Amino acid sequence: MTNLDALTHNVGKLGQLAITVSDVNAALAFYRDVLGLAFLFAPSENLAFLQCGETRLMLSTPQGSGQVGKNSIPYFCVKEIENFFASLSGNVLIERQPQFSAAMPDHELWIGFLRDPDKNIIGVMEEKPLT
Repeated sequence: MTNLDALTHNVGKLGQLAITVSDVNAALAFYRDVLGLAFLFAPSENLAFLQCGETRLMLSTPQGSGQVGKNSIPYFCVKEIENFFASLSGNVLIERQPQFSAAMPDHELWIGFLRDPDKNIIGVMEEKPLT
């Protein structure tokens, strides 16, 4: 067994994703109200947690080396991506409307991008089954 094999067997799912923000309350409103993630708890004004499927999302002001707007890009799965983008209010900054990205054996991948209140880029994707 190689080191890669060992890692493959020990890593299962993504448990939590942290996003560094300048204002947790403003970010919470975006992720909860715009994206529709379920609010879990907020132990302080600088920290809040939401649920996205099996993954917990942590919103936090900068801690250690974290910097606002310099995060990895989370991609959230939606159904009917065009309708999702059409339903966004005018105060949500759309970076790129959804578009076809790749043909897969059993689906088409569509991806669009928007920005949260701190200008972190957020991917929104749909895996459209082939008919």
